[in-house]
Amino acid sequence: MAFDGITVAAVTAELNAALSGGRITKIAQPETDELMLTIKTTDGANRLYISASASLPLIYLTDENKPSPMTAPNFCMLLRKHIGNGRITQVSQPGLERIIQIDIEHLDELGDLCQKKLIAEIMGKHSNIIFCDDKDRIIDSIKHVSAQMSSVREVLPGREYFIPDTMAKSDPLTISPEDFIRVLKEKPAPLGKAVYTSFTGISPVAAEEILSLAGLDSGVTARDLSFDALNHLYRQFAYYMEQITSRSFHPVIYYDKNTPREFSALALSHYTQYTAREFDSISQVLKNYYATRNTLTRIRQKSTDLRHVVQTALERNRKKYDLQSRQLKDTGDREKYKVYGELINIYGYGLAAGSKEMNALNYYTDQEITIPLDPTLTPQENAQKYFAKYNKQKRTFEALTGLIRETGDDIRYLESISNALDIAMSEADLAQIKEELIQSGYVRRKYTKKKVKLTSKPMHYLSSDGYHMYVGKNNLQNDELTFSFASGNDWWFHAKGAPGSHVIVKSGGDELPDRVFEEAGRLAAYYSRNRGSDKVEIDYVEKKHVKKPNGAKPGFVVYYTNYSLVIDSDISGLQVIPD
Repeated sequence: MAFDGITVAAVTAELNAALSGGRITKIAQPETDELMLTIKTTDGANRLYISASASLPLIYLTDENKPSPMTAPNFCMLLRKHIGNGRITQVSQPGLERIIQIDIEHLDELGDLCQKKLIAEIMGKHSNIIFCDDKDRIIDSIKHVSAQMSSVREVLPGREYFIPDTMAKSDPLTISPEDFIRVLKEKPAPLGKAVYTSFTGISPVAAEEILSLAGLDSGVTARDLSFDALNHLYRQFAYYMEQITSRSFHPVIYYDKNTPREFSALALSHYTQYTAREFDSISQVLKNYYATRNTLTRIRQKSTDLRHVVQTALERNRKKYDLQSRQLKDTGDREKYKVYGELINIYGYGLAAGSKEMNALNYYTDQEITIPLDPTLTPQENAQKYFAKYNKQKRTFEALTGLIRETGDDIRYLESISNALDIAMSEADLAQIKEELIQSGYVRRKYTKKKVKLTSKPMHYLSSDGYHMYVGKNNLQNDELTFSFASGNDWWFHAKGAPGSHVIVKSGGDELPDRVFEEAGRLAAYYSRNRGSDKVEIDYVEKKHVKKPNGAKPGFVVYYTNYSLVIDSDISGLQVIPD
């Protein structure tokens, strides 16, 4: 569900109850578009997380902290100067807009009481965090928006703050029955779309819920309904809005098996196909629903430079591989030139001077062939010419065969790093991948006084039968798992013919149940390039049969005897053991 006005209303109510009267004791800016405020109240300390990320804007209370940069950004320093130790007087939402306003009072340099506003706009790519004075004059914002960027509103220091009305929507909290019916009748769109495009803060899912509660088809238009039906719809709409004004929220996430499909601040009765899990607060809902997605979004942003290095190297090596393959194909006729030379030496003694060709029986195939000749050369010189051409192509073939093998190994290695970047879940994972790229010569090491600690660890799962399963997140971890951590009788799994993680199952000397092999196979499938496929071929073998050739790249192994299974890549039922 979109972070709509109803969700913002639930967040506002929660923040107002939890933070009003509290003092801001710490202000941090972990990312360029994020704030983390620590507010101390009589009930204890609360952390307020605000993100103006264009891809995933969020605001909620959290127990977790985030590391901050060594040097605080300018916006963070400005907030510390103005509202450090300030007291939150109120948290409010204008109408049902996706905007949360935090009113703060503080003492200025002269000891006089001042009022400020910290405004979080949760509006997709237009999200922002804006700091204003008591006269709605913008002091600064986490994102500056100039006239060249937007013709609707500038967000710059010194400009007046206002909420742009670009959609001309009506306020659902105050609209009268007559205006409600008139607005819907003016929209020729299907009823569901007419509701969410006519009223502020209503998402498509909320509109569908209102129509479901009213027993109306969202596909018809308002003009197709009678006056009594539209009145009935308004009464249901007003009842739904009353839950918001009375703060009767019921935060819930709807799951399809173990996958979260939707969340809401109010119950969604039309989601009968999903399993509902209720929460005590909307912050818990947002954290549970968005935490993983937000982390992965941030990690993907932070891995951009590494992805560029890997992708550039991959493209270069693929072009090299294609060129070498074409050159190797050109050496395919080399044996023909050897035969030409031999036949000229055997049968060329009777050739007339200046002959342009020679017919001879090829004793390798028992067929007569025609051999082109250079009329300016003697038969012996023609033979030597063909032998020289054969030897040159033979040397080229031998050299290219080795080069193609090396280039192919480089491509497979870079694809394995690309897969590792796809499954990276923390900055520690990225640091280890970067170290691997440095060791492999793809990234130059920067010498700094601060030493980077590699703290990333393999993923740890527990099988349904109680056996421990470990998954390497990158090639360095794959080598560590396979050749240092695993014992000889432990089992090793890997997706066949695809870059992916090494999976180790600690057997403890037991004969493993079939279900353990299936679950480990699913892990190997999920953490490979074939993730999402219903049928992934997995090789598995006892660890003692897995070898690493001398000089092989990280993560590269060989095995000459193995078992295989075909499995899906669904690991939703597997238990993860935290670090």
